[in-house]
Amino acid sequence: MQKKQAKLTPQDIKRYNGYIWKTIIGCLIFVVLLITLTAFGALGPLPGFQYIENPKSNLASQIISSDKQVLGTYYIQNRSPVTYKDLSPNVVNALVATEDSRFYEHSGIDFQRIPSIILHNLLGSQQGGSTITQQLAKNLFNGGGSHNFFVRITQKLKEQIIAVRLERHYTKEEILTMYLNTVDFGAYNTFGIKSAARTYFNTTPDKLTPDQAALLIGMLNAPGIYSPINHPNRALGRRNLVLDRMKKENYLSAGQLEEFKAKPLGLDFTRIDHNEGLAQYFRAVLKKEIVKIMADKSIAKPDGTPYDLDRDGLKIYTTIDATMQGYAEQAQREYMRTLQAQFNDHWHGHSLWKEIPTFKGLIDTGMRRSDRWRELKSDGKSDDEIRENFNTPDTLNLFTWHGNIDTVMKPVDSIVYCKLLLRNSLMSMDPTTGYIKAWVGGINFEHFKYDQVKDGSRQVGSTAKPFTYSVAIDEAYSPCLQVDNVPDTNYTVTPAWCPRSGKDETHAGMLTLTQALAFSQNWITAHIMKEVTPLPVVELIKKMGVNSPNLQPYPSICIGSFDATVFDMTGAYSVFANHGVWTQPTFLLRIEDKNGNVLYTNHTRVKQAMNEQTAYVMTHMLKGVVDIPGATGGRLRWKYHFTNPIGGKTGTTQNNSDGWFIGITPQLVTGVWTGCEDRAIHFRTERLGEGANTALPIFALYMKQVYANPALGVKMNVDFAPPKNGVSISLDCDQYNQQTKDTKEVDKKLEF
Repeated sequence: MQKKQAKLTPQDIKRYNGYIWKTIIGCLIFVVLLITLTAFGALGPLPGFQYIENPKSNLASQIISSDKQVLGTYYIQNRSPVTYKDLSPNVVNALVATEDSRFYEHSGIDFQRIPSIILHNLLGSQQGGSTITQQLAKNLFNGGGSHNFFVRITQKLKEQIIAVRLERHYTKEEILTMYLNTVDFGAYNTFGIKSAARTYFNTTPDKLTPDQAALLIGMLNAPGIYSPINHPNRALGRRNLVLDRMKKENYLSAGQLEEFKAKPLGLDFTRIDHNEGLAQYFRAVLKKEIVKIMADKSIAKPDGTPYDLDRDGLKIYTTIDATMQGYAEQAQREYMRTLQAQFNDHWHGHSLWKEIPTFKGLIDTGMRRSDRWRELKSDGKSDDEIRENFNTPDTLNLFTWHGNIDTVMKPVDSIVYCKLLLRNSLMSMDPTTGYIKAWVGGINFEHFKYDQVKDGSRQVGSTAKPFTYSVAIDEAYSPCLQVDNVPDTNYTVTPAWCPRSGKDETHAGMLTLTQALAFSQNWITAHIMKEVTPLPVVELIKKMGVNSPNLQPYPSICIGSFDATVFDMTGAYSVFANHGVWTQPTFLLRIEDKNGNVLYTNHTRVKQAMNEQTAYVMTHMLKGVVDIPGATGGRLRWKYHFTNPIGGKTGTTQNNSDGWFIGITPQLVTGVWTGCEDRAIHFRTERLGEGANTALPIFALYMKQVYANPALGVKMNVDFAPPKNGVSISLDCDQYNQQTKDTKEVDKKLEF
C-alpha cells in the first residue's frame, strides 16, 4: 500500500521560494563581487589605460620597394595591419553575421547572450558565446583560453571588463579592424586579414568577394579543421554556412546566396615565408643592417626597450625596384639553367676526384660545415659514425633549376652535387643617386643562404684593369697611345714580375690603350702599371669604394689579383658613369614605426673620386669593350643586339674560377659574378669559363627587360654626358695619329 504524499502547505511554498530567491540573490551578489574584485585586479592584473590605448600584438615589419610594393616581411607571426578603409564590406558583413549579429547594438557585452555564454563554458566549449569585442580582448590581452574551468571563468570575467573598456576607447570600426588584424588564419603562420587575403587568394582585403570573405571568416573558429588546403570539403561547407548567415542578416539577397554557394573555393594559394618572394638575399642582408643601425644609433621605443623587427610592425623603405628585381631574378633563372647544363656536359665523363687534386678535401670540408654534421655531432656521434651516416642513403631535398626535388641518395653525394652547382650574383644601381635597384645574392635562398653580393669576396680578374688605365689617363696618357703588345717584365719589384698571356688571347702588334682594354690584354696593362706604379692605383681603388684586405700595392693588382665584392665593384664602376663622383651604394632609405613616425633616415655619402674628364674618357674606353670588333664584350652587339651607348668590362680569373661582367649605362651600372662555391671547381676552358660567357648574358637578359619597360624610365637613347668644361683629351685616334706625325719626339703623355 503506497504511502500518501504530504501536500505542500502555503508556508512550505513560501519557505522554498525564499530559498530560491536567496540562492539567486546570493549568486548575483557573488557574480557582482567577482566582477568587482576582477575590476580592481584582485584576480590578476588588468591592462591599464595606456596599454589599452596601445595594445601589443606581434606585427610583421614590412620591407617596401621604391615602387611601393611589399618585398617581404620579418615576423614571428605573419601579420600586417590594415585600416578600416582597407577592408571590403563583405569581410565586415561576414564577420558580424557569423560571430556577433548584435555587434552594433551592445557595448562590449551582449546581455541577451549571457545564458549562452554560461552554457558554452559549462559544456567545456570556448566558442560561440563571446562578442567580437570580448574575442578581441582575449586575443590582445588575455592570452589563450585555459582548459581549467575555474581559470577560464576568471578569464571570461576579465574579458568582459576589458571589452567594456575597449568599447569606451574605440569606435566600432576600430574594434572590427583590430580584431581582423589579430586573428589566426592557419596555414604557414598567417595572422590578420591582410596576410590571409594574400595567402589564400593572392589579393588584398579590400578586393575580397562575399564568397572569399565567407571562407576566411568561416576559418576563424578552427583554422585547422576548416583549412581549405587540408580539408576543402569542410571549408566549403563552413563557407556556405557563413553565406547563409549573411543572407539571414540581409547582407545578401536570395539570388546572391545561391550564386556564391554555387562557386568553387577558387583558391589562389600563395605560400608566404622567409624563403619565398622577391629579393630573399637582400632581405636577409637588410635585416642584419637594420639591427646594426638600431644598436649603433641607440634607436629604441619610448619606454627604452629595443625595437623588434619580428614583432613591432616597422615599415622599412628601400631603394629596390620590385619590377627590376623581378627582371634580374628572371634573367638569372633563364641563363643559369643553360649555363649549368653547359657545365655538366663539360665535366661529363671526367673524374673530378682525379682531375682536381683538392676535391676530396673540399668534400670533407663541405661535410663538416653542413647542418647534418653539426646535428650529429651535438647528438654525441663520433667522426667515424658521422661519416658512416653520410655514406648511408637517405631521402633528401635538392635544388635544381627545374624546381626542388626529393630523392634518395647518400648525403655525401649531395655534397658533391652542391659543389658542382654554379653560383651567381647580381647588383644593379643608379650611379647618380647610389640607389640599388636590384640585388640577387645567390641562386636559391632556401638551400644556399650565403649572400654573394655584399658578403662574398672573389678575385676580380680583368674587371680591375680600368683602375690602372684611369690612373694613366689622369696622368695625361692618351687612350690613343699605341703600345707594342709584348711582355714587359717589371724589375722594380722582387721577384721580377710579368703576367702570362695565352696564345689564343694575345693580340700581337701595336695596340692603343683603348684596344688593349677592349681585348683585355695583360701585357699592355702590366706595362701601364709599370709606368704609373701600384700605389696610385691602390689609392684610386680605395677612393672608388673598394675595401679589400688583400688590396696591396703589388703590380699584379692591375690584372685583378685581389678579392672584392659585387657590391664594391659595382659601386666603383658607378664612378665612371657619374662624372668621377663616387656615390655610396644605398639600399635603405628610412625606417618608420607602426604609426608612421620616422625612426631613421639614411644619408648617402658622396665624394669626388676621380677627375671628371678622366671618368668621361674611361666611359669611352669601356664602350670600346662592347663596340670594337672582337672585343670581349662584343656579344652585347652581335648576339643580344643592343644598339644603345653601353660600356663594360669582362673579367675572368685564373683557371676560369670566376666570371665577371660589369656593365655601365648613364642610368644603370650592373655587376654580375658567376663561379662555383670553391675556386678549385671551374670550367676547364676559357671559351666556356670566361666572363663573357658566364656573366655577360645575365646582364644582357636583365637589361633587355629593363629597356622594354618604359615605365622604369631607363632610356636607350641616352649617352654619357661630357664634362661641363669640355674634353681636352682627344678621343679620335685618327686625329691623334695625324698630330703625332708632326712631332719629332712623341710624348707618351701627349694630350689634346
